[in-house]
Formats: sequence, C-alpha cells, structure tokens
Amino acid sequence: MTETITIKRLFSLNRDEVSRFLGCIYEHSPWVSEALLKTTDPNSINTVTELAAAMKAIVDESTTEQKMTLLCAHPDLCEKVAKMKELTKESQEEQSRAGLQSLEGDELEKFNSLNSNYRAKFNFPFILAVRNATKFTVMSALEGRLPNPPEREIAGALEQVHKIAWMRLLTKVESNDPVGFLTCHVLDTANGCPAAKMRIHLTRISPPASAGLIGEYITNIDGRLEGGPALKGKDFMVGTYEWKFFAGDYFASKGTFISGTPFLDEIPIRFGIDNPDDHYHVPLLVSPWSFSTYRGS
Repeated sequence: MTETITIKRLFSLNRDEVSRFLGCIYEHSPWVSEALLKTTDPNSINTVTELAAAMKAIVDESTTEQKMTLLCAHPDLCEKVAKMKELTKESQEEQSRAGLQSLEGDELEKFNSLNSNYRAKFNFPFILAVRNATKFTVMSALEGRLPNPPEREIAGALEQVHKIAWMRLLTKVESNDPVGFLTCHVLDTANGCPAAKMRIHLTRISPPASAGLIGEYITNIDGRLEGGPALKGKDFMVGTYEWKFFAGDYFASKGTFISGTPFLDEIPIRFGIDNPDDHYHVPLLVSPWSFSTYRGS
C-alpha cells in the first residue's frame, strides 16, 4: 500500500500538483480533479469522506456526454495480459487482485460471451469495483446486471465508478483528524441481560502488513468493552476484521445449560471497515443455540 498524505498536506501543494495527484481517481478523467479545484474551497474539506463527496458531486452534475465518456474510459474487466500495460496503474492492480487474469477454459469463454453481450447492449464496458472482489463475484454481477434496462444500468455503472474512486482515494489520502471508531455490545438473549464478563478477541485480517491480534477484552456489566472503543484514531484503519466471542465459556460461567459438545462455542464475526470517518458498532445477540449481529450505531 502506498504512503498516504493528509487532506491538509494535499491542499498545501500547488494547484497543478493537486490536480495530478487526484487525476487518477476517476479513470482517465482528470477533468474531475480540475473542476474540483475550480469550484470547491479546499478549506471546506477536512476528511476523505468530504473529498469523495465533492468529487462525486462534480460527476453527478456533469453532462450526459461527460458521464458516458467517463464510463467508456474504463477498461474491459478481462483485458488480456498483453494489454495490461495499456491500463492505468490503478486498474492493473485492481484487476490482478480480483484474479481476472486467471480466467481460462469454459470460465473464460463464458465471461467473454457475457462481456461482449453487455457491451453490445449498453455501448460501454461492464464496470465493477473489483478491488476486494473475486472472479466469482465479478461473474455473478455481470450475469445479474446484463438483463437491466439501459437507464438503470447507466445509474448502476456510475455508482460503481464512484465506488472505485472512493477505494482509490483511500489508498492515497487520509483525513486531517481521523474520527472513526469501533465498538461492540453483547446481549445474552437466553437470560435476558447484558453479557457481562465475556471474553472477546479482535483480529485484523487485512491489510496484510498490519494483520494479527489487536486486543483481548472482557465485557463490563453492561456487556460493553471497558475503556471505550476497541479502535480509534490512527489505529482505526480500513480493512477486514474479526471479532471472536467466547460464548461457550460465558454460558458455562452463568450456569446456563449447554450441550456436551456446545452448539455455539467460539463465535467468529468477520466484518469490513470501509470508511475511516465513521462509527462501526458490532452488536452480538447470543444464546447457546443462536446468535445475530448487524452494523449498529
């Protein structure tokens, strides 16, 4: 992962440097960053979220012709290896990570057929934010979106373009003062109370450079983490994480009946953090026989 710079540092550069730095965010479309510098007060932007929203607004308010040109600037997702050098550095990385260059045989034939039908129907390439996707995700999305009417697909493709831009921004820029944080809350639905004194581990799965066990916690009387958020500030990074809840040990301590081989013992919940400026809250509602979770607030 490349070194990021803060919003403040970015906008301390001269206009040409800022324009070049942000010129790759929307594929082969430096006009977006150029328009940003003409229409937006840099002092009004302090977070990556605000920068992404400002660039998105420029695209959304552009002409139909500009939007179609932007869609057509994206490469076919299954470019041959020989053509990889023609793609932007960002597109090369994204397609390689999704494993699209490994398609072969019947799989490749099916993809090429669907891809050709898509382009023939909509007159622009199939676009999907593939940075964290697999080739199976790509194939499923292509097959599912091909029947869409043109108006719906143009809107959907532009949303994917914005998603690609967001993920590219996250690899280059960071908020001046990161405000995102991670919390959790465990509720014991078998006994109708907060799950106090439950052991929990938090592990970072990706990015690989910082993967590993982050912390071990014991819930307090309210079923929450003592001392506040598990992650905040610079430690709150975009990536994939996993909570592990030691439910079997907890219910044993409560005297709640559990089977000889517990139906639920250690409960892993893998989740993604996509925005360094947001609050991510992961509650667990659990009994010896069931659990549920969701992104809370």
